[in-house]
Amino acid sequence: MNITETALPGVLLLEPPRFGDARGFFSESWNRKTLAAHGIRIDFVQDNHSLSAQTDTVRGLHFQSPPHAQAKLVRCGRGRLFDVAVDIRKGSPTYGQWVGYDLSFENGLQLLVPEGFLHGFATREPDTEIVYKCSDYYAPECDGAVLFDDPDIGIDWNLSGDAILSDKDAAAPRLAEFDSPFIWEGPE
Repeated sequence: MNITETALPGVLLLEPPRFGDARGFFSESWNRKTLAAHGIRIDFVQDNHSLSAQTDTVRGLHFQSPPHAQAKLVRCGRGRLFDVAVDIRKGSPTYGQWVGYDLSFENGLQLLVPEGFLHGFATREPDTEIVYKCSDYYAPECDGAVLFDDPDIGIDWNLSGDAILSDKDAAAPRLAEFDSPFIWEGPE
């Protein structure tokens, strides 16, 4: 598996190999032993799968706070999306900074988003499916969001029209109004 570090320490871009023939391909998207050999030791306990029917659907920027904080391993099952992680660990030298990558069915890339980061995505095609693993179970009392287009974060979503948002995401606070429950613990 090809693993690339991003500009945000801990956020990784994973590229599992695909083995193809006339029938299609096979790819191992997660293997605990293989990833542990690369220092990734996350115990994923829940898989989620969502469909966004329209292009420019934005989901995020979401997080789940301690004691149920979640790391996520995100991939695109169908279509194409722009996937984003934002550092929200107080004291981190990269606090408020973001990285974003195009994930598609065709490229097979995955983004590993650790605890302490916001996560969100924008669809680039109709009927885009996102499939992701979580390191803790969904806990509604720990669920939170920050405004996806907060100018202080400055994510370039490159939307082709107006964002299609949930009511919750449209009403999310800006980063400056948000008291992060995550603390940076020094170099990784």
